[in-house]
Amino acid sequence: MSEVFDEQTTQTLRHVRLDTLVRLRWLAVLGQTAAVLVVYDGFDLEVPFWACLAVIAVYASVNVALRLLFRWNQRLEPRQAARLLALDIVELAVLLFLTGGLQNPFSFLMAGPVLISAAALPKRMTLILGGLVFICATILLRFYYPLPWPEEEPLELPPLYMIGVWLSLMLAIGYISIYAWQIIEESRQLTDALAATELVLTREHYLTQLDGLAAAAAHELGTPLSTILVVARELEREIEPDSRFAEDIRLLREQAQRCRVILGKLTELPAPGEPFERMKLSALIEEVVAPHRGAGVAIEVEIAKDDPREPVGARNPAVLYGLGNILENAVDFARERVQVTASWRDDKVVVEVSDDGSGFPPEIIDRMGEPYVTSERGRRMRGREMPGLGLGFFIAKTLLARSGAKISLKNKEFPQRGAIVRVRWKRADFERPLISQASDGKMFDAEDTEKNEPESEPMPSGAPEPQGSHKSEAPPLAEIH
Repeated sequence: MSEVFDEQTTQTLRHVRLDTLVRLRWLAVLGQTAAVLVVYDGFDLEVPFWACLAVIAVYASVNVALRLLFRWNQRLEPRQAARLLALDIVELAVLLFLTGGLQNPFSFLMAGPVLISAAALPKRMTLILGGLVFICATILLRFYYPLPWPEEEPLELPPLYMIGVWLSLMLAIGYISIYAWQIIEESRQLTDALAATELVLTREHYLTQLDGLAAAAAHELGTPLSTILVVARELEREIEPDSRFAEDIRLLREQAQRCRVILGKLTELPAPGEPFERMKLSALIEEVVAPHRGAGVAIEVEIAKDDPREPVGARNPAVLYGLGNILENAVDFARERVQVTASWRDDKVVVEVSDDGSGFPPEIIDRMGEPYVTSERGRRMRGREMPGLGLGFFIAKTLLARSGAKISLKNKEFPQRGAIVRVRWKRADFERPLISQASDGKMFDAEDTEKNEPESEPMPSGAPEPQGSHKSEAPPLAEIH
């Protein structure tokens, strides 16, 4: 699942609204016109007034043409938007050529189109526009109409100072563009990841609703099928064994019996409002573990199944998917064995998944739970059809958090190897009916909170504690909040 979303996200195009660019360009037209008029009429400086107005007029005419030829709400593809931003850079460069080059204090406005590209377009387009600014600024360093300073107070800026202006412009564009791109990209990734989470949750709820519909259909079809089966048996007894219809009636009875068995299985699916909507913790763990048995890795489950105080919670698709994703990752990275341990007290429920793999990579353990976080080892394993801990783990974390769970991650204490993921609920949150479940917004819990709880408090009779190595766990290598 995470691989699919990763591929879709990396191929997502950034479409910019034409109306947004047109409005910004009109603002530029007004500002440039006002600046030329103030310098020419207000300061009485001899600038190439009509040439500047002609450049601005051509620029404005392009804006008018865009408004007439395209719909106001049309979204431009990245290449089209980059062309318009390149035109903005060229127009501003021509104006600067007529008004002093880089000596003009407005020369830093050349950074504007590059910053817009960094926030809205792919990196390749931003690099191209940055290269265009580099070329234009380098030309303006040597070739330009000088500013008309008063003859009695001429201003000659030294070449070294002008090189400094050029260098500061390049550095400002580079630094601010990278910063803006990083912030926008992180926000975009989070938005895409949350959208993927909603899609997964919707799919799980849809499958659960299908289960309910199947169970309801099985109940409705049970009565007419029983009637068919009774009639078939009566006909089979009444008809002569050597009749040419005997074989057909026998086949009819067998197929009706087969349908009855299938409907019996369907009635075991949870239907809305039925008792099947709630399940014991042991049944939930078994439903999570069952699809992964036979994957080449031994899965051991430690849980007391006959304890009368065993927690009973809703059959929550979010919990099933979240725990299933964590178990899937453990199976993928384990060498020989994965252990699932469930325990409970009067106030909490804990499910712990551990494996004997190499543990969480140091380079990502502090960022586990963020979208699209994958280690170099995970990327290499993907080449061998093995998933990394990326968007899938983020989705699992988010869905579990909605059920009130808190997650902590750590590596096993040396000399043991492997990772441990602990999912903990308040018992009231775990046993709350699905319709009223709500997340408290805390996705990950610090292990220190759990340490302050009395670990020596006895567990329910027959409910196993985690293995001895878990009791003497070292401080976690990473706690994500």
